[in-house]
Amino acid sequence: MKVLITGAGGQLGQDLLRVLAPRHECIGWTRQEFDVTDRRLVQERTAWLRPDAIVHAAAYTQVDLAEAHPDDAFMVNAFGACHMAQAAAAIDAKLVYVSTDYVFDGRKGEPYTEHDPTNPLSAYGESKLLGEKFVRAFCSKHFIVRTSWLYGKHGSNFVTKILAQAERRKELTVVDDEVGSPTYTYDLAECIGWLLPTERYGVYHAANRGWCSRAQFAEAIVRLGGWDDVRVVPIRSDQLALPAARPAYSALDDAALRHAGLARMREWQPALKAFVQDDLGYSRRKERDS
Repeated sequence: MKVLITGAGGQLGQDLLRVLAPRHECIGWTRQEFDVTDRRLVQERTAWLRPDAIVHAAAYTQVDLAEAHPDDAFMVNAFGACHMAQAAAAIDAKLVYVSTDYVFDGRKGEPYTEHDPTNPLSAYGESKLLGEKFVRAFCSKHFIVRTSWLYGKHGSNFVTKILAQAERRKELTVVDDEVGSPTYTYDLAECIGWLLPTERYGVYHAANRGWCSRAQFAEAIVRLGGWDDVRVVPIRSDQLALPAARPAYSALDDAALRHAGLARMREWQPALKAFVQDDLGYSRRKERDS
């Protein structure tokens, strides 16, 4: 299968290439190489390439900045998805659109299934939800893959930031009233790889199983990194006064994967251990440096 990956320079895009390349003919286009907001460019380049499937991982992901610049977020996340959906339909290609837990408001108090009503709290969440609607409207062969709290080897993320802070400080303050499902980009890429050969189109929640608070997540990160002397201090999210509202509880239930008989992603703790200790080699590096 010939697979086009947009956003190939990002942390998910690079893991998609790492996972899918051994099985498929993969073409990765970065943000600099392929502007998804340019409708004509999208139509022309995809018609020329004619992939069998497109994994649309390109996104505007700066949640707080999107509050000040919503037009930028909507151009990339919503209208970029619209362009990709129209282009995929024109060449009869499958389309994977990577979406987010931020399409929910977090008030349910238990893990969200694919059938729960959406109600985003931020411009970022609204832009991704509109992208979902465009994908449904214009491309029948679609997989809308919602995920959450992504981290990976290529790029800055919550895990790498916590590890960097643990190197400099003995005490870290982290919010304890946001609960979600941490997700390793390598595992998400594998899940997308399971979906691609199928024709089980629709909405999927794809995150490492289980959930935790941000503070619990940070605690697990510093322990796996070998920083036993670092203390994680829980705080409330309103103490940070961030521009964008976050859902307080956005854990994802993978009901659609189960009902489709597809493989489930592993739990978040072993995935995090694999990333910190195997992919980053962090505990071994700390031992060498001590």
